[in-house]
Amino acid sequence: MKKLFLVDAYALIFKYYYAFMGRPMRNRAGMNTSVVFGFTKFLRDIQKREHPDLLGVAFDPKGGSFRREIFPEYKANRAETPEDYFATFDFSPFFKK
Repeated sequence: MKKLFLVDAYALIFKYYYAFMGRPMRNRAGMNTSVVFGFTKFLRDIQKREHPDLLGVAFDPKGGSFRREIFPEYKANRAETPEDYFATFDFSPFFKK
């Protein structure tokens, strides 16, 4: 039987952003690279440990999801996303696809 792994990209992105918040990893230009490091490490660990036949990474669509239509207060109590969080998407070609 084939093994399929589906990864919730934004769950991992937020996980690694906040996991390294106290001591973020930065490149020579000073850009926070914690998310790229954590995300890549997670995918490599899955490949080495589980040897999946298929590995999919799912991103939420632009403009939000159906959850706001069903429940307008969805994520209403969350703080604004920090600016350097978005820099990750400009830095890594993987996140641009």
